[in-house]
Amino acid sequence: MDNRQRTEELERRTAQAMEGGGKDRIEAQHKKGKLSARERVGLLLDEGSFQELGQLVTHRSTNFGLEKQVFLGDGVVTGYGTIDGRLVYVFSQDFTVLGGSLAEAHAEKICRIMDLAMQNGAPVIGMNDSGGARIQEGVVSLGGYADIFYRNVRSSGVVPQISAILGPCAGGAVYSPALTDFVLMVENTSYMFVTGPNVVKTVTHEEVTAEELGGASTHASKSGVAHFTAPNELEAIRHLRRLISFVPSNCEEEPPAVPYTPGDELRPELDTIMPENPNQPYDIRQVMNAVIDPDSSMEVHADYARNMVIGFARIEGRTVGCVANQPAVLAGVLDIDASIKAARFVRFCDAFNIPLVVFVDVPGFLPGTDQEWRGIIDHGAKLLYAFSEATVPRITIITRKAYGGAYDVMNSKHIGCDMNYAWPTAEIAVMGAKGAAEIIFKGEIAKAADPQAKWQEKEADYKEQFANPYEAAARGYIDEVIRPSETRLKVIHALRMLRNKVEKLPKKKHGNIPL
Repeated sequence: MDNRQRTEELERRTAQAMEGGGKDRIEAQHKKGKLSARERVGLLLDEGSFQELGQLVTHRSTNFGLEKQVFLGDGVVTGYGTIDGRLVYVFSQDFTVLGGSLAEAHAEKICRIMDLAMQNGAPVIGMNDSGGARIQEGVVSLGGYADIFYRNVRSSGVVPQISAILGPCAGGAVYSPALTDFVLMVENTSYMFVTGPNVVKTVTHEEVTAEELGGASTHASKSGVAHFTAPNELEAIRHLRRLISFVPSNCEEEPPAVPYTPGDELRPELDTIMPENPNQPYDIRQVMNAVIDPDSSMEVHADYARNMVIGFARIEGRTVGCVANQPAVLAGVLDIDASIKAARFVRFCDAFNIPLVVFVDVPGFLPGTDQEWRGIIDHGAKLLYAFSEATVPRITIITRKAYGGAYDVMNSKHIGCDMNYAWPTAEIAVMGAKGAAEIIFKGEIAKAADPQAKWQEKEADYKEQFANPYEAAARGYIDEVIRPSETRLKVIHALRMLRNKVEKLPKKKHGNIPL
């Protein structure tokens, strides 16, 4: 074979690899509203930046006729490229090749780029579209999954890991995305579950569709497994690119910044945003949007535990993580789901050097047998733990209620908040005035000629003394009581001041968060 023939052989094999499972299967993929594995990579990365690794890898199994089903690449496209000029590693499972099933060679390719990502400090983006473990390869497939899981855990907090579910993801396959930082799903074409509808029917006799059991809307609103959803794959890929723009490449770098031109940083609309009635709801997003840079918000878990709002934004062009109670949903109360949602986000931000800006309007923890029996004590402690261990710059703005233990948990000065601001409408107390008056003055109210009038009198007295920010400010728990219109300006100055903050935790292997 001469050199020309050798070159032709390379070109033939390359062309074969590029075909995946063939034109017919790719066309079938398109008819389902899905892109091919290579199309996904091409759209995700900057044009011309993709460098493929392992294009000619094949499986080595001869079990159950597999030797007759050999495809170059073995059902996954792997490599590296750039997003907005920044290095990322990517794998994209190819459903047209053996259903994207994972086995030895397939797993080795994924592990290869995960190892490179750790060595070079860059994010990993996985695009999942797989029928699961390749049954013909038996325990080798299971071993491949475990090899990936191990690297997910080792990479956690070192480089960002993002999973896009763009088709089926079932059985053991779901645990790799669950170990990553963010999961994105596509509506109507992707699903995740440990056991599918048929198994569910056999074991529990429940009739349920794949979409109901593990579709995008289910995991976005009920389980919280999905952080983001998109109506189609094009939007999903745009979402991935935007998400990457907020996060650093690794734990030793600062988040990327975008140019920002300073202007008038006062926001007069905030002076009138608070309702006169302290029990009337308002949308905390309006407050947040007035404090952050215009159009810079990227909400996380928007449809899950909606009494808590979390997400990325920018202030002066720099990434921040926002955490906020939402008075428009359940009065902004802390419950199990809200605590878990916020805790995990806080830990991500802390791991990747993203400052935290926290907006507080919380009447307490949600009461009830359901919450207590499901472990609100442990789950609420997760949020307390997450804030307490965070060493990034932390700023809190108390807009209205900060009652009871929830005041402590929501990034109070006592658990390490760097700067704590309060609006004049802030109420920092053990509980609401009505309940407090009933307890403190129970005897006096009972003896009164008009118990209801006496109760209202004592409620007013309690409000006068405690339902304000000044008692806390007098003790230094609040750094400043500020006009709402000054909030953005104060946060800007605080973030500038805290930019070089250094705080070290005690030497230990790791803490024991109440899981």
